[in-house]
Amino acid sequence: MQTSSTQKFLGVDDWIGLLMVMFILGLWFVSLVLLLPISTSDSNNWFWIVVCILGRTYLHTGLFILAHDAMHGNLIPHHRILNNFIGSLAVGIYGFLSYDHCYINHHNHHRYPSQSGDPDFHGQYDNPVFWYGKFLLEYFPMRSLIIFIVSVSVIFLALITIFHVPLINLILFWLLPLIFSSLQLFFFGTYLPHRYVYNNSNFLPRIHSDRYSILWSFFSCYNFGHYHWEHHEYPKTPWYRLHNIHQQN
Repeated sequence: MQTSSTQKFLGVDDWIGLLMVMFILGLWFVSLVLLLPISTSDSNNWFWIVVCILGRTYLHTGLFILAHDAMHGNLIPHHRILNNFIGSLAVGIYGFLSYDHCYINHHNHHRYPSQSGDPDFHGQYDNPVFWYGKFLLEYFPMRSLIIFIVSVSVIFLALITIFHVPLINLILFWLLPLIFSSLQLFFFGTYLPHRYVYNNSNFLPRIHSDRYSILWSFFSCYNFGHYHWEHHEYPKTPWYRLHNIHQQN
């Protein structure tokens, strides 16, 4: 139980978390504002358009990572109200998702990793396509899907009619990054770490550091692919410190 004093004063980890929030959220909004009005009809721009889509995808994944750390109380560890507020904001911007629903799902994932009670695990098929479908259904149930469709439709209609934003730009720089981000989170953060059963414990074998560089770990899925074992063993460790846990073990 947090005391009132811990709600008032921020420590080093809290300020690091706030800096992460300002950096990722700031870049997400600034990049969107700058990219929505650009012309995509010039074929000479397509290389940079692809680069921007990939960059927006990574920032979009970062939104979910912020929410994920908030679910573990790691984002703003000494201020629970602010921690949960930012988590709700991040997952809402990510895909109009319910923070409470994601919170329950993710903690069940930690309670029953790679078992039947794990919402992120597909027990019947190792096929990534079927697994990805189940992954989406767990985080986008019918109610969340309806909220997402209605919210996106209203926002897109407003941007198109009021600010004359081209629909193709909304698709390229908003919808595609969301889709690619879900694939990134699934493939690197769920499928690869949990696809094998380890010594009948229904959990993953540890991934050794000599197979991946720290840089690749960062860019693939904010360390949650490569250091997934460390995250499950030390869930109170924020994503940017998981490599330290790996080195200590």
